[in-house]
Amino acid sequence: MVLRDVWLARKRIESIVKPTPLVYSEFFSERSGQPVYLKMEQSHPAGSFKIRGAANKLLSLTEEEKKRGVTTFSTGNHGIATAYAARQMGISCTVCISRRVPEAKLSRLKRLGADIEQTGAGQDEAAVRCRELASKYGMTIIHPFDDPEVIAGQGTIGLELMEQLPELKEVVIPLSGGGLLSGIGFVLKKMDPTVSVTGVTMERSAVMQASLKKGAVVKLEEEYTLADSLLGGIGEDNRYTFSMTRSLMDKGVLLQENRIKEGLYSLLDHHKIIVEGAAAVGAGYLLDQPVSEGPVVLIITGNNVDTNTVKTWMDS
Repeated sequence: MVLRDVWLARKRIESIVKPTPLVYSEFFSERSGQPVYLKMEQSHPAGSFKIRGAANKLLSLTEEEKKRGVTTFSTGNHGIATAYAARQMGISCTVCISRRVPEAKLSRLKRLGADIEQTGAGQDEAAVRCRELASKYGMTIIHPFDDPEVIAGQGTIGLELMEQLPELKEVVIPLSGGGLLSGIGFVLKKMDPTVSVTGVTMERSAVMQASLKKGAVVKLEEEYTLADSLLGGIGEDNRYTFSMTRSLMDKGVLLQENRIKEGLYSLLDHHKIIVEGAAAVGAGYLLDQPVSEGPVVLIITGNNVDTNTVKTWMDS
């Protein structure tokens, strides 16, 4: 991938994806000792940053591929984004999810008109079903992270950040399969290698972090976490995001569940936004983390969470 691929992605998706706000946070700035800004990716109509990569991949398909339809596997947000973009383009879409995907995301998929295949206890099982469908019906797989067009689509966030805050020194990114970190990190490091890239994920079932520690892709059983969107394997045949995350990430952070919850509360209390657990890991990390050099940007990734889940968080 080259930087021009990200510029092409930005041009390609502009009819579907609009730039998101960058909001100064007085609260997190005071806590960290440096200016902190929130990149509001939860403000997309599809509810998360995933629309960028999904739209770029779908728009790169040939007319014949569009006619055959697409399939994907997801912990929720990528499926929603793919279904949303596919509906805009009139492309049939089948989303494979596990039984662990929360009801709010399942309901959103249904409202978007996607065909849903729900199977297994985790994303890896959903991925197997996705590949079966693609092989049987000739559909194109829209991979949730390990795809150059998807990575380039997520990289458009990096282009926006350089326009909105060219003096930024650190970006804090929720880490799962690595597509988001790979895209943003690639752009920022190309423009300024001194920008620090921090990846934050939950302690439970942190597959990318475990893989990086071992130096090879590992598989972990999915466990319950508030940051359910960060669950899932990175693929034994991972071609892009494992190596890109390894080369681009300056610091990896594992976050306890109580810190994720505190991040959720802080965003609600001080910014009046309700997000899903995965979107709050950066906030949880920065609550008691002094920063030596700023400005810092937190990527707020998604808000596909239902009110019952929010009530459960507050009551627990």
